Amino acid sequence: MAANLFGRYVWLMDILLRYKRLTFEEIDKLWQESGLSYGEELPLKTFHNHKKAIKDIFDVYIDCDRKNGYYYYIDEPERIEGNNLRSWLISSYATLNQIQADNKLEDRIIFEEIPSGQTWLTRIAEAMRNNRVLNITHQGFGKPEPSTFDIEPYCLKVVRRRWYVVARSPYYSEKNKGKGRKPSDVYRVYALDRISDIRDTDKTFKMKKNFDVNRYFEGCCGVITSGESIQQIVLRAYGGFADYLRTLPLHESQREMESDDESVLFEYHLKPTFDFYQLVLAQGDQLEVLKPESVRKEMRRLAQKMLQYYDK
Repeated sequence: MAANLFGRYVWLMDILLRYKRLTFEEIDKLWQESGLSYGEELPLKTFHNHKKAIKDIFDVYIDCDRKNGYYYYIDEPERIEGNNLRSWLISSYATLNQIQADNKLEDRIIFEEIPSGQTWLTRIAEAMRNNRVLNITHQGFGKPEPSTFDIEPYCLKVVRRRWYVVARSPYYSEKNKGKGRKPSDVYRVYALDRISDIRDTDKTFKMKKNFDVNRYFEGCCGVITSGESIQQIVLRAYGGFADYLRTLPLHESQREMESDDESVLFEYHLKPTFDFYQLVLAQGDQLEVLKPESVRKEMRRLAQKMLQYYDK
């Protein structure tokens, strides 16, 4: 029942985001056509209860324009559209609603599997909600043996089919504080698919008020952080690849500069971490780094190393 109610709430937000303004009669008609209603009408009292629950759960306000035909609409929809998690949740659950309502679609929608999300995601999310310290067993790539240690889980992030947890390390933080080292609070990023075990502890923590996850990843193209300054980077996109970048930017700072018949220049402000180089290399001969020279030089080194593999 709870899952069904959640689906109703998401459905209501989704249609108001898509249609912008609807009367209750129009909402009821769409509800009966949705496949979720089993042909039943949406009672007005239930509709108002859903409105209240959506406000309490999602902090989304459904208002009514009583002066112009009693049209319902979402107040400040940009608050949803500007929130990546909330927007993803609504669109994903709305799709799931439709699949469940019409079994004919089940084999016609293909999802890309994220292996690491199946085992530990809900466990870590629950610990985050309760501010509970977790004891994890983790083996990073290139490490001969796994290690077991405590973490304070702060945030979750998904990047290229992998889930990661951003966590404060109690051990290294206390060690740095004891020796007067900087930073006094040490944060680490752990891939969930490198975790082999998680144990609950009886310890809780308080999130540091000065921690800002957006600032932590500022200028990054993935999960690898860097103490380097953000740089202006200019890339040249050849042929039709510019259209791919326009619809799916490499980074949120992307800005189109100029173009000619053969290529388009794009400007970025970011840190050239390993993630960035991997992202550019993945585009093959469609992208060229123009500046700065230091980044162009590193791309040249990586390209020459790749060429050596094929010259053997």
